[in-house]
Amino acid sequence: MNTAANDLKYWVGFNIIPGIGRVKFSQLEQHFGALETAWQAPAAELKRAGLDNSIIDEIVSWRGKIDLDEEMEKLACLGVQTITCHDGAYPARLKEIYDYPPLIYVRGQLLPQDEWCLSVVGTRRATVYGRQVADEIVTDLAQNKLTIVSGLARGIDTIAHQSALAAGGRTIAVFGCGLDVIYPAENADLARRIIESGAILSEYPLGAKPRGENFPRRNRIMSGMSLGILVIEADESSGAIITANLALEQNREVFAVPGSILSPVSRGTNHLIQEGAKLVRNYTDILEELNLTAIEHQVEMKELLPASETESIMLKQLSSEPVHIDEVCRACGLPAATVSGTLAMMELKGMVKQVGIMNYVLAREAREEYRVRVE
Repeated sequence: MNTAANDLKYWVGFNIIPGIGRVKFSQLEQHFGALETAWQAPAAELKRAGLDNSIIDEIVSWRGKIDLDEEMEKLACLGVQTITCHDGAYPARLKEIYDYPPLIYVRGQLLPQDEWCLSVVGTRRATVYGRQVADEIVTDLAQNKLTIVSGLARGIDTIAHQSALAAGGRTIAVFGCGLDVIYPAENADLARRIIESGAILSEYPLGAKPRGENFPRRNRIMSGMSLGILVIEADESSGAIITANLALEQNREVFAVPGSILSPVSRGTNHLIQEGAKLVRNYTDILEELNLTAIEHQVEMKELLPASETESIMLKQLSSEPVHIDEVCRACGLPAATVSGTLAMMELKGMVKQVGIMNYVLAREAREEYRVRVE
């Protein structure tokens, strides 16, 4: 399900209003159906939707100030996509967490392979050791097709993004402000490069400043969308440790690089290891723990899985023995045009092969991989 284009601007409008998060969006949708109806609803009807008076006052006040069309024009001019939690492009793993953002803003491109991503965080005051370790491990992870997620902050975050890009890999920066506000400012060129080879992402509307309270919430997105989190140098009360704790709450893997017991920036990572985080010596420790020693193969096979109910139904009728398209139509109870078009798309994806005139078989490479899933 994707959000209708004419409803999208109302998602953007409600997302600008303070105090409206996942729960309030859900209440509005359940009561009104379309958010356009909710945007135009009088206070009494908002009350019946289950909103409290303070939120109703905010909505009534803010919607009189927001020009929705102008807001959408600003987003378009900056090349910002708005992706709701109902859209197929929304990161699937992020939606698993309790407090997922109902709307995210993206510059650049989120790709299917970004499902295999790891967050890398650490101190802003990285030592020579921390910088070297971050560069080496991230380079190897990026070369092994793992997308690197971080927060564009000074120190370890910056090194993680730079190393991923230098290795020819993909990286995603999650902001604690609007995407039109680059923070820190000295990373503006890095942000531009990330947009070209990945994406920058935020739940905050355009113009939102990088306030201190935004970053813990930003961190839940970083850990939420990732398979796990790698901490490289962090004091015990740092933001990186907060992110690690969020990852644990979200049932994500936590990895930590050990450091000197005499170094203040290794106290947090050493404590994480003491508490059960996976000690990381090199990139293979991470890939093995996540069972990702063949990411490229997993990405390829994901493309072979049925993308729709129609594909799934049709796969059940195919095997290594040729089946004529008319037989597929009869068995599936689908129109010939639907079956023909779907088979053509499945052939392009390498799922099936045409043998002879209008006869199809499962592609040999895919047969064992998805036969179990469709039977």
